[in-house]
Amino acid sequence: DGHKVWVLTRDPKRFNVDHPEGATAVGWDGRTAQNWGEIVNDMDAIINLAGENTASWPWSKARKQSFWDSRVWAGQAVAEAIRMAKKKPNVLIQTSGIGHYGFHGEMAVESTPAGNDFMARLTVAWEASSQAVEELGMRRAVIRTAVVLARDNIILKLMELPARLFFGGRLGNGRQTLSWIHIADQVGAIRFLIENKQASGAYNLVAPESTSNADFLRTLAKTLKKPYWFHVPEFVLRLFLGAMSVMVLEGRPAYPRRLLDAGYEFKYPVLEHALKDLFHQV
Repeated sequence: DGHKVWVLTRDPKRFNVDHPEGATAVGWDGRTAQNWGEIVNDMDAIINLAGENTASWPWSKARKQSFWDSRVWAGQAVAEAIRMAKKKPNVLIQTSGIGHYGFHGEMAVESTPAGNDFMARLTVAWEASSQAVEELGMRRAVIRTAVVLARDNIILKLMELPARLFFGGRLGNGRQTLSWIHIADQVGAIRFLIENKQASGAYNLVAPESTSNADFLRTLAKTLKKPYWFHVPEFVLRLFLGAMSVMVLEGRPAYPRRLLDAGYEFKYPVLEHALKDLFHQV
């Protein structure tokens, strides 16, 4: 659209090898506003996506601390850069996760209280890390994101591999909810919240169609035209993945109530259509 985009990254050289036209890489340690804080004066919007991928295995004590620090330090650094800016951006989009509501319970909407497990506590700290900008009078929207379906998403790749090897099937009993959103709607919703000057507070970025793990993997196998028959027992996953097994064995349904009420229209509200688009099936 002709916007100038800065991408804060720990590895500018790698980014510059293959980047979209109009985007400029700026080195960042993920902890401070050094070397980039001054460009905040030229920004209309900031989107904070920083945080170590929770799909990293295994979930050791040190790795859990890294999940925590990488999110909180980044949010605090963004808030500090905004505080020091002479001309402040119009809006900050702060990323969080659908795990905010915990792994068990009824359908979660934005007003549903936070859970008390590790992932829920992590999102609470993550969201709070940049809250200080609101005291400066700046608009802030928090996006609680589900699994983003994109071809380079590691979680989708891990689900796709067994199906391609003819070992597709449910994980555990398969009844656990798997919340998802297509990459086009992830980007579309973020743009919508930037452009909607009334948008603030929390928004669930999750497709309106809820699905179980079994239905998701069955639909994936169908899309890839592969069999769906090899089911992995729960105890095997808990033994292999340890604490990380909650990511695949547990899940709570969530609904994008505030996003829909604000007028956002999903491009891919149905799982089958989302997967067909990603795998180029007609």
